[in-house]
Amino acid sequence: MSTLIVENPCQLQGTVNISCAKNAILPIIAASLLSEDKCILEDIATLEDVKVMVEVVNSLGAEVRMSNDNVLEIAAYNITSTETSYELIRKMRASFLIMGPMLARFGKIRISLPGGCAIGSRPIDLHLKGFAAMGANITLGHGYIEAHADKLKGNSIYLDFPSVGATENIMMAACLAEGMTIIENAAEEPEIVDLSNFLSKMGAVIKGAGTDTIRIEGVKYLKGTTHTAIPDRIEAGTFMMAAAATRGDVLIDGVVPEHVKPITAKLKEMGAEVYEFEKAIRVKATGRLQSVDIKTMPYPGFPTDMQSPMMSAMCVSKGTSVVTETVFENRFMHISELKLMGAKIKVDGRSAIVEGVEKLSGAKVKATDLRAGAALLISALCAEGPTEISEVYHIDRGYINIEKKMRKLGAKINRQD
Repeated sequence: MSTLIVENPCQLQGTVNISCAKNAILPIIAASLLSEDKCILEDIATLEDVKVMVEVVNSLGAEVRMSNDNVLEIAAYNITSTETSYELIRKMRASFLIMGPMLARFGKIRISLPGGCAIGSRPIDLHLKGFAAMGANITLGHGYIEAHADKLKGNSIYLDFPSVGATENIMMAACLAEGMTIIENAAEEPEIVDLSNFLSKMGAVIKGAGTDTIRIEGVKYLKGTTHTAIPDRIEAGTFMMAAAATRGDVLIDGVVPEHVKPITAKLKEMGAEVYEFEKAIRVKATGRLQSVDIKTMPYPGFPTDMQSPMMSAMCVSKGTSVVTETVFENRFMHISELKLMGAKIKVDGRSAIVEGVEKLSGAKVKATDLRAGAALLISALCAEGPTEISEVYHIDRGYINIEKKMRKLGAKINRQD
């Protein structure tokens, strides 16, 4: 199993290019199942999660081809199965997003309960509540969910929590349902808007994506289309945080500044210089960062996916910072690993109190989940002595060639198999 070895601290310098957003491309791959025509997705990041989602749609009978120039072609005209592989669905939670498209187009699906990072309870009840409101009959048993519907019908659906996955799944199902579907208290993330843009290119009629109320008028048929997903705001935020924590100067190219405003605001509060351009952001820090408090919230609040990378920056800042996690109840697993590197952190329920230290020390640590792995990498770049990060397959799920990108910025980092 691969490990990353980071030698000594460094100040990151240079330019890094951001890949397409994992959290945008996964639902878009699922949405391709809504059409019999070919969908072409350009500039794909060949992440482990993307490979799993490709395997999922391929296992249903879709013809999938990935070219050498990272163009993914999906033709779902000959779907042969409405039952998914237990092993594939258990690998990644986002694979559950095929339920809406399959139910809408074929009227039935049998799918296992989803897996993914062990960062806390992420119930699927909001997804099922939406499908039931649209007329689906749902049964659960033996680790599987079965859903049937002669024809989904539009309805008003209020989400108890603005879940991104539930919003996406219901929105996709509504595109081929009869009549109007209204999703209230919908998630507002940029990935929702990107999915809406993709569906609209296919012929869907959607209004309000990016607000808390989305209206979808069902149509009888969706056509194929070509699409390029938005840049990954979490990858961009990770490099922004790494630049500031290492007191570096990095231009993050290929990013939408509007998508990372909560991160920009907090970095400025910590004393970093942040310059915004049309499609790029420059982060520069000439000294030690100042302490800051954050509270994770649904978009446009501070993203939960950036909580652990931010904590790494806090660990080497002046003063005491407080992190309050409101989205997932088990997203502090990286703290025990950070403590091995000399971090001073106390946990009180859903809050973590971080007392900044002058220097961290290299140690043997393990990535407990995707974003925790990114946090450990940032801390390793600030630590005296070598750091060995194991279980980096978690990191590979969300970052493409991260060690190569870090090396380009001056980091001494290598992968060992």
